[in-house]
Amino acid sequence: MLPIRERRTSADRRKNDETIAAELAAAFAEGQIEVLYQPQFACEDGSLVGAEALARWNHPARGQIGAEAMFSLAARAGMSERLTRHVAARALDDAAGWRAPLRLSLNVTAADIAAPDFADALTAIVGQASFPPDRLTLELTEHALVRDIEGSARQLARLAADGMRLALDDFGAGFCNFRYLKVLPLHYLKLDRSMVEGIVTDPRDLAILRAIVALAGALDIAVIAEGIEREAQLAAVRAEGCVLYQGFLRARPMDAGAFAAFARDGAGGAPGDA
Repeated sequence: MLPIRERRTSADRRKNDETIAAELAAAFAEGQIEVLYQPQFACEDGSLVGAEALARWNHPARGQIGAEAMFSLAARAGMSERLTRHVAARALDDAAGWRAPLRLSLNVTAADIAAPDFADALTAIVGQASFPPDRLTLELTEHALVRDIEGSARQLARLAADGMRLALDDFGAGFCNFRYLKVLPLHYLKLDRSMVEGIVTDPRDLAILRAIVALAGALDIAVIAEGIEREAQLAAVRAEGCVLYQGFLRARPMDAGAFAAFARDGAGGAPGDA
């Protein structure tokens, strides 16, 4: 039998998780989950290519909760898959009105990829939204794949066969498992912002960027630079061969209406199909 303190701790944890689950259920029903869009641009000519969907929880008591914290809470409550599918449906509905060939990027979690019906469920959501699957990119963080890389590869290969593109997100932020580059049907490597912060001032940082781009190029994988905040950074990633970029230099995350206007007003010229 557990000591009294441990029993109380366990009971408190269950109660807290139940509270989170109830609050999330209310958030779905009451529209508290907001989806913002971070524009993405072609390095070559600055044209608008699409946007990454970023979820936020406008909690009535806690204020705004960012995506990482929100998905962590959802995982504790056993609701991470439901949250991802809710965000995906919202984002795809918004993106269905974007002019072609603007692309949508969605983040997926470890729980999503581990679900046996992940590929089928996502394909169904994309079909219901009438969004072309070949304009959808799925962004996967390295730690999201570490549990079962072979199973992840099978699920992702099915989606890639439907035309979806796959990006390995936050590359360089932690332990880089190069086996992912071999096994997964990747189209993009998305550099973590920490990989571009010093490329203008530190020759070693620039050398690392150059090496990553060369490796990706040898594998026919395009590189996306995240966290571009200065013109000099943009010039560097463009010169080294990165294909796409996003960051506060050109635009901050914006709501669906603002992004629609941003795209409609011809931000960055005509969209490219990178």
